Order: sequence, then C-alpha cells, then structure tokens
Amino acid sequence: MHTVFKLLGWTFVAACVTLIATAPDAAVDITPGTVVVRNGDHPAVTPASSAQEWFRKMKPYCNSVEITVLARQTPAPKTVEGSGYSAACFALAGKIDDARRIIDELPAGDRYKAAGIVFDTGHPIADAGDDKSAGPIMELVIDYWPNHYMALYHAGMAEYMLGQQAVAKHNLEEFLKLYHENDGFHANGVEILRRLNDTSGVRQDVRRPREPGE
Repeated sequence: MHTVFKLLGWTFVAACVTLIATAPDAAVDITPGTVVVRNGDHPAVTPASSAQEWFRKMKPYCNSVEITVLARQTPAPKTVEGSGYSAACFALAGKIDDARRIIDELPAGDRYKAAGIVFDTGHPIADAGDDKSAGPIMELVIDYWPNHYMALYHAGMAEYMLGQQAVAKHNLEEFLKLYHENDGFHANGVEILRRLNDTSGVRQDVRRPREPGE
C-alpha cells in the first residue's frame, strides 16, 4: 500500500514539472524596472537604465527642501538621459532655473531630448490640474522643443487658468497650428481661444473644460 502511494505522489510531481516546463511564454515582473522575458528556453533580462533607476530612487526627494543637497551627494549619470531626469527632478521641485542650467550644459542638439524627459515626468502634474506647477514646467519644455504640441496645450491651459491671457493665447494658437486631430484636446483649445478672443462683453465661463479621458 505504501508503495502505491509513493508511486502516485511521484506521478503527481512529474505532471506538475511537465506543466511548468510547457507553460506559455510570458513577461514576468521581478523588480521595478526589470522584466524577465521568456524567449523559448532562454529568459532575457532587460534592466532599467541607470538614469531611470537614479530617478526612481530620487523622486521622493524632488522637492525644494531636499533636492539640492541630495543631487550634489548623489548626482545623476553623466548622460543625456541622466541630465533629463536630473532636470526633471529640479523642475518637479519648482527649481526651474536649476533645471534650465542642467539642460543648457548639454550640446545644443541634445537639449530637446532632455526636455522630452521633463515633459514626461511633468505630464501627470498637468493632467491633475496643478496649473501653478505645470505652467512653468511646460514653458521649460517649449523653450527647448518649440513644436511640442502637448507641452503647448498644457502650458496654454495652465496659463489660462492662472489669468495669463496673452501667453495662453499664444501657446494655444501654436498648439492648434500643429494639432489637427478631431478630439477633446483640439476642442478644448478651440474653446479656450474662443473665450480669449471674445469681445462681446458677455460674461465667459471661466471653468477649465473637461480634459479628454476624464
């Protein structure tokens, strides 16, 4: 009887091993920024870049009190991507002049790449409606990437809500020159420009239009 149970047990183990070995290929997250991708019988590991890892660790300290000292003690990698994330961290902390200084140290042809990283990290702030923070960040992006239409959109919307009508009008006009999709972003740009150009004297709705996807 004991022999029968042993045979049944080993049969079950063998079946489990077979199922695991023949399971469909899949991507498996193991740590933030690292993915194991099964490629037949040979898994490949794709780690996050050193600049991304630096930003992941530093992001909780991207505030006006801590970032200056910590960035000096633990500088970002000396790459274009590292400069982009370093500038983004200072921009999130409200230290726009420091962010500009970091980008200006790059060769002219690489500055827009760093500005793109700043946009990507600042985009959630704009989506959340934090106009006071988003406006200067998006203006920073535009300075290095003038035809970045989504930076123009978010800058214009933030500036409109802050009462900066002239610069809001300029940025939204530039946005509409570049962006022709028939969607909510385009509709919002048209609506805010209509309000800014209205001279009828009729009281305008001052609320922010609903953002696409809300």
